[in-house]
Amino acid sequence: MQNHSGKAALLVMDMQNGMVSRFARNEEVLQPNQKAIASARAHNIPVIFIRLGFSKGYPELNRQSPIYARVAEYGGMTIFDEATQIHPSVKPLENEPVVTKYRVSAFSGSNLEVILSAQEIDTLILSGITTSGVVLSTLREAADKDYSLTVLKDACHDGDPEVHHMLMEKLFPVQANVMTVDAWIDTLD
Repeated sequence: MQNHSGKAALLVMDMQNGMVSRFARNEEVLQPNQKAIASARAHNIPVIFIRLGFSKGYPELNRQSPIYARVAEYGGMTIFDEATQIHPSVKPLENEPVVTKYRVSAFSGSNLEVILSAQEIDTLILSGITTSGVVLSTLREAADKDYSLTVLKDACHDGDPEVHHMLMEKLFPVQANVMTVDAWIDTLD
C-alpha cells in the first residue's frame, strides 16, 4: 500500500467522555486508538478530533426528531459539558484541532472540510465510537467527496459486535481499506 502520510489525516471521532463511558468502559479497548494516535503523530500525520456537541439552549436540534429531542430533554451535551470533552486517554495536543459536529457525520455542520482543504488532505484514516454511527456516516460522506479511506477496525467501537463485524467485513471494504492499527502502522514505514 502506498504511504499517503503527506496528504493523510487521522480522524478520531466521538472519543468524548459521554461516548467512551457508554461504549468503551474497559480502558484496554482504547489502546488501539492510543497507538494509532501516537503513530500518526510520529509520522507527522495530522490528528483531528471530532466531537458531538451543541450550543447552550440546543438551537441546532430539531425538536421533532426522536433522537435529538431526547438530547435536549436530558441535557448535558453542550460544548461546555464534561460529556462532550475529548476523553483524557486520547487527549489532543495543543495544536490539534477539535471539530464540533451537530449530527452523526463528522462533516455535518462542522468546519472539517475547511481544515482538510486548507491542509490539502485527500486521505482519511477513520477511528471512533460508534462504528454504526459516526464511522459509517463519515465513511459514506467522505467516499462521496472522493477521499481515499482507511478504517482502523480495532480502533472503532460499537455497542453491537455483530453490526460492527458486518460493517467491517461486508460494507466498509466496498469504499475503504479496512485494517488493524498494527497493519496500518506497517504501511507507514
